[in-house]
Amino acid sequence: MTTATSHAIGGAVPRQRSGPAAMAHDSWVVAKRNLRRMTRIPEIVVFGLMQPVMFVLLFSYVMGGAIRIPGAQSSSSTYTQFLMAGIFAQTVTFAVAGASAGIAEDMTKGLVDRFRSLPMTRSAVLVGRTLADLVQTAFTLLVLAMVALLVGWRIHEGFPKALAAFGLLLLLGYAFSWIGALIGLSVRSPEAATSAGLIWLFPLTFISNAFVPVSSMPSWLQPIAYWNPFSATVQACRELFGNQVGPTPDSWPMEHAVVVSVVWSIVIMAFFSWLSVRKYRSAVG
Repeated sequence: MTTATSHAIGGAVPRQRSGPAAMAHDSWVVAKRNLRRMTRIPEIVVFGLMQPVMFVLLFSYVMGGAIRIPGAQSSSSTYTQFLMAGIFAQTVTFAVAGASAGIAEDMTKGLVDRFRSLPMTRSAVLVGRTLADLVQTAFTLLVLAMVALLVGWRIHEGFPKALAAFGLLLLLGYAFSWIGALIGLSVRSPEAATSAGLIWLFPLTFISNAFVPVSSMPSWLQPIAYWNPFSATVQACRELFGNQVGPTPDSWPMEHAVVVSVVWSIVIMAFFSWLSVRKYRSAVG
């Protein structure tokens, strides 16, 4: 029944939200739908926790004593302090694969077409999905921090700075989730989305300061590692947690890591959210 017909028979037309209020409401509805799905399928959360926990245990106990940090005593406990910021950052960025697969699954099952038939803002589907992924990432970080405390990791700069570090991690994770959204909209199956969401992350995370000092890399690779957005967040978290092992690298991005981390995350989020919304509109338009 059209609006005109409703007026003709005296039917009341419900008031609809518009502008930012509509987007916020619709995004929250989609986010709640995805969060409920996570609680009904707890395997999603459990298996998402297993990988980072295994990385912590393997790097700490298997390779911790073998990796030397310049200017610091070589030991498993020292390496654990150096390692954890990298593991935290890797965990939030690897959530990209889940975001990619989730959006690709919604596309293939026709859920997006059903959303399209409703009076809702189109970008809310993506915003809601990325917000739900952010909540899951925050929970994963909480559990991972508890595991890290058990293996000897500690914060040394106080609780407020530690919260700021976790805020930087969540900001990076949310920015990267928009990359995942774009990937999920660009492939034809959830399986392809999972592979495409992970394959580029391995060089990004390993060509960085996450697991080994950048000074140990070839000289031509070091500038790439220092200007890596992943490295900036890792270095910023080490400073805020008080986990800096050895001297701060003599590189501008590392000397201003907090600012560089925030700028990188905002730029990535702005660019890829724009691309994702544009791709979504063309896909369902």
